[in-house]
Amino acid sequence: MTAERSRERALAGLVESGLAEDVGDGDRTTLWTVPVGTISRATVVAKEPLVVAGLEAAVRVFQEVDPSLEVTLRAEEGEGVDRNRVVLELHGSARSLLTAERTALNFLGRLSGIATLTRSFVMAAEGTPARITDTRKTTPGWRELEKAAVRAGGGVNHRMGLHDMVLVKENHIAAAGGIESAVDAVRRANREGLSVEVEVRSLDELERLRGRPVDRVLLDNFPTAALKKAVDRVEKWPAPRPELEASGNMTLDRIPEVAALGVHWISVGALTHSAPVADFSLLMEGIPGEGPGGDG
Repeated sequence: MTAERSRERALAGLVESGLAEDVGDGDRTTLWTVPVGTISRATVVAKEPLVVAGLEAAVRVFQEVDPSLEVTLRAEEGEGVDRNRVVLELHGSARSLLTAERTALNFLGRLSGIATLTRSFVMAAEGTPARITDTRKTTPGWRELEKAAVRAGGGVNHRMGLHDMVLVKENHIAAAGGIESAVDAVRRANREGLSVEVEVRSLDELERLRGRPVDRVLLDNFPTAALKKAVDRVEKWPAPRPELEASGNMTLDRIPEVAALGVHWISVGALTHSAPVADFSLLMEGIPGEGPGGDG
């Protein structure tokens, strides 16, 4: 399956399940209060500065509820916007707009939150060779969309799953009988030519990879001083040398210092497992106040 087909399938499934759990067998409040045939215009507005992501998902929600709704994009995926910026304009059945509202905003909020947090990490590493990458610490079922949001924020995706890259970690090493045994086993089996990364927890383990066919080394929970020593050591190895990835406790305030050390990658699980939800509201013409932006 192609990456595009995989993403499309994930999106369709999430939109369907999101609407099913919210709408159920009918939006009682809207059906009982909004007259049939009522037509309205509405806008989706950013309530804070953010990086937009999830527009396709939001549009898909509105059109799944009512294909006759007119939806106009007023922002681009990955665009940084200020507070009160309109990102979508809508026109059509007021009933349909209200029924689709919360599910559409949930997609926008979750994915824009990831993109916004990612952008802050990318900016913190600006001016260095280090690239910010994500992890597999994603919401089950949401990985394709969450990793797309990381890209929208300027980050780079790590492996999509267990199938497209080899990452030999601590438990693999223990089960294989040692780091050398694990790497040698991968070399013999890797007929697909997948990229190979190996996790190390010490400078001693790093040295045991010298001269072995490894594309990248993950430096797990290394203090800053140890990261610098690792970079210096690998620079003295004969070519081809593996790229280095710093991982573990990569908080935003650490990024400028770590990025300046010379590592190639900084992986940040928080991009997807701890991103705050970005705030959006849907505002309908003829409805007083700021529109439904609360918890309901």
